[in-house]
Amino acid sequence: MDQSSFRSVAPLLLLLLTVVVVGCATAPPVQEMSDARQAIAAAREAGAEDLAPAGLAQAEELLDGAEAQLEVGTSASYWQAKKAAISAKEVAFEALLTSRDARDAAAGRSR
Repeated sequence: MDQSSFRSVAPLLLLLLTVVVVGCATAPPVQEMSDARQAIAAAREAGAEDLAPAGLAQAEELLDGAEAQLEVGTSASYWQAKKAAISAKEVAFEALLTSRDARDAAAGRSR
């Protein structure tokens, strides 16, 4: 390809490259953030503030970290936010289960 041919094709190649790069951009983890918030709310409802405070606090810290990563706004930070939100959901779920187990055990002792 001679130089004049390259110059005529270069804008098209640049446009194509731009489309590819923009197309590969990662979207914010909206669903994962929502799932984490709902799991934390469910853990609270199950009494995790009293029965599993460490787990609930850890889930909230993970969610706070995910929200901070969202504010950065880069593809890499969105991946970090997604991972933190998924971890927050898992930890909140564990806190919920711990709370239910503790509540059930207490109910069994009071019978």
